[in-house]
Amino acid sequence: MQIAQNSVAAFHYTLTDDEGQVIDSSEGREPLTYLHGSGHIVPGLEKQMEGRAVGDKFTADVAPEEGYGVRHDELMQEVPRAAFQGVEDIQPGMQFQGNGPEGQINVTVTKVENDVVFIDANHPLAGKTLHFAIEVTDVRGATAEELEHGHVHGAGGHHH
Repeated sequence: MQIAQNSVAAFHYTLTDDEGQVIDSSEGREPLTYLHGSGHIVPGLEKQMEGRAVGDKFTADVAPEEGYGVRHDELMQEVPRAAFQGVEDIQPGMQFQGNGPEGQINVTVTKVENDVVFIDANHPLAGKTLHFAIEVTDVRGATAEELEHGHVHGAGGHHH
C-alpha cells in the first residue's frame, strides 16, 4: 500500500540543519505515526511522503515556506523585564508562553539588556531548510473513527 490521502503512515526520521547538525530524531523511539492529508506534519514533508511504501528510505529537503515558515521581523520585540514577574534570572534561550492577539504564543528570549528583554515569537525552525532522512515503516488505511477525529488512534497515535 502507498501513502495517500486518509492513510495512516509511520516512519523513522532524522532531521538535520544545513550544517548537518541533528535537530530531532526518532532514533531509539517509536516511529512517528500520522494521518496523511490532515496537516500533522510540515506540508513539504507530507508532499514528499505521498506515494511512498513500507521500506522506502529517502531524503527530503523542505524549504522554509513549506516547513515552519519564513522568519518575520515583526515577531521580534523588546519588552520590559517587569513583564516577566516571578522570574529572577532571565537568560537567552529561555522560552515562555504569552497571550497574543490570536491566542497563546510561544516566545524565546534572544537577549537581555538591563531592564529590556528581547523576545522572538517566530518558530525556532522558521527560516531554516529542513533536511529529513526518512524510513517508512508502516502504511495502512485509516479507520472511520480516525477520519472522523482527524488523527491516528492506537499505537503511535491518540488514546481516548
